[in-house]
Order: sequence, then structure tokens, then C-alpha cells
Amino acid sequence: MRTLDAAAFSMHLVDYRAGDLKQVPTRNGFGEGLIEAGSRNLNVLGICADLSESTRFEGFRKAHPRQYIEIGVSEQMLVAMAGGLAAVGKVPWIASYAMFNPGRSWEQVRTIMALNETNVKIAGAHAGVSVGPDGATHQAIEDIAIMRVIPHMLVVVPCDAVQTKKATLALSEAWGPTYLRFGREKSAVITTEQTPFEIGKAQTFREGRDVAIVACGILVYNALIAADRLAREDGIECRVVNNHTIKPMDEAAILDAARACAAIVTVEEHQQHGGMGSRVAEILAAYHPTPMEFVGVNDRFGQSGDPAELIEHYGMGVGAIEQAVRRAYRRKTA
Repeated sequence: MRTLDAAAFSMHLVDYRAGDLKQVPTRNGFGEGLIEAGSRNLNVLGICADLSESTRFEGFRKAHPRQYIEIGVSEQMLVAMAGGLAAVGKVPWIASYAMFNPGRSWEQVRTIMALNETNVKIAGAHAGVSVGPDGATHQAIEDIAIMRVIPHMLVVVPCDAVQTKKATLALSEAWGPTYLRFGREKSAVITTEQTPFEIGKAQTFREGRDVAIVACGILVYNALIAADRLAREDGIECRVVNNHTIKPMDEAAILDAARACAAIVTVEEHQQHGGMGSRVAEILAAYHPTPMEFVGVNDRFGQSGDPAELIEHYGMGVGAIEQAVRRAYRRKTA
């Protein structure tokens, strides 16, 4: 499957226009997926750095105690141990806050995981500013950039808890060094058990030919709401692409969106520099130069605050996406 058209996908998405959507942290989807992965394959291991409850490893520890290892606050050793276990046929998932793993352990991730092409899976929890009160020291908003640049590394950022579970299961069966990014705060569930998911294949959640909004993570929901408002208030019809696999990115889907819409807006809970949007820009620069706007954190550190307020403060709310789309549309039609 490359993408589904709007009619096909309407059968597989929650009616996000109705409001009162179920709110579930994406980390819950990881925890549920890992329990199931551990049941399917006894070689799947969980190794945690003293954050089993926060990263949702706790359920896996209880369900599969013989497949779980707790090493304490030692993120660099977390990667080294996982590399050794992967070398003898295990499938280790290692978890901490994304700011500490891969943040603190980046050199070990680069050398032990990627250079040696080991089958280690990193669960980067509490990513983005929506971790809220934990503040700048714990808010990973540079992690996509530092991971996607590493050779052999697979990088996935699911849009909700249901898709995070599917991604966890799929990545547990796929081979190679992997980074799965998810958050702490509750977020809207917009997909269903029937919504297709495939690593490396972007999904068109909404059709439109004026501007394409290419989003990842929990901000896919904001992109959908912004697209509906723009259609209603401005007559601008936006295609919304759930670009969940950052590496390897679905180049065909990006180019198709650029050719159909002739303007692109990227949306991510991450620094504008070096993240998902930068990869989209690289693809377009090489094959189909297209007017672009970027929605994300603009060269700033995070801070403590309410998650929803931080999303707005750093320019990633629905209104900010609408403004970016209007700018892209004006550039396209100028």
C-alpha cells in the first residue's frame, strides 16, 4: 500500500470532526505492543534504565519477567548490553526518556547499534515539549535530527496510541537498528484497529489539491483540524499526510503530494532544523523544488508548562498550522 484515497481512509479513521475523541498517551500503545511482541517471540527483551512505569515497560515486566532486565540509571550501558544480546539473536527493546536515550547515549547508539548493524530497538519516551512540567532538560526536541543522520537507523514517529502499538509490533519483527519516538501526555486517538500501517509507507488521511500538510506524531491531529478549518473559512483544500516513518521516508508519497498541491507545509513536535521537515525539503530539493513552510520549534529550548499551552506557545497549534498553510498558498499563487 502506498496511500489510500480519502474515501478509503474514511472507513479506517475515527470521526475526528465530532470532538470528544478518546485521549490516550502514545506510550500506552508502546507498552501494549511490547507485551504482545514478547508473547509472539520469546527472544524479544525489555531492558530499562530505571523508568519502567514511565516508559510503560511495567506491563511487560509483569507479563514476561524472564524477558525483562532492569539496569538502573545507566543509559550508555543500556545500549552496550543490548548490543551484546542482539549479537546472540535476541531482540532487545531499550527504553528511557528520549533526552537520555538516545540523547545521553548517542555515541554508543552510533557505534554499537548502527556501525555494527545490531538488531537493537530504542523506545524514546517523553519526546517533544508536550512532556510538560519536566521542562527543557527532559524535553527532547532534537532527537529526530540526531537519529536520522546515523547510517542504517530506522526512525518512526506514530500519530497516536493505536498506531504506536502497531509500529511496536512491526518493528519487533523488522531487522535492524531502530528508533521509535513517542510521548507522555494523552493525545487524540484518530486511527482504529483497521487503519493500515506499514513501515516506510506514508498515509494520506485527507485529500486536497491546494496545499499538502505533511505531519508526524501527535500533531497529525492538529493538521487535520487545521485543514478542515481552512476549507471552511478560506476555501483552501489541504491534503494531510501522516508521514510516520522519518527514515526511510516515503519519497514517492512526498513527491506525489508536491506535484498534486505545489505547496508543502511540514508539521512536527521537534526543532524545525534537522527534523522530519528538513528531510522532506531534501527530497523536494533533489527531485521537485516546491514552496515550503515549516511548523515546529524555532531554534529554542523548551520550558516547564502545561502541555497544551506549550504546543501553542512554540507555534505548533492549529492556528499556527493554518497561518503556515496560508503563507504557502500565497507563495504558490503569487
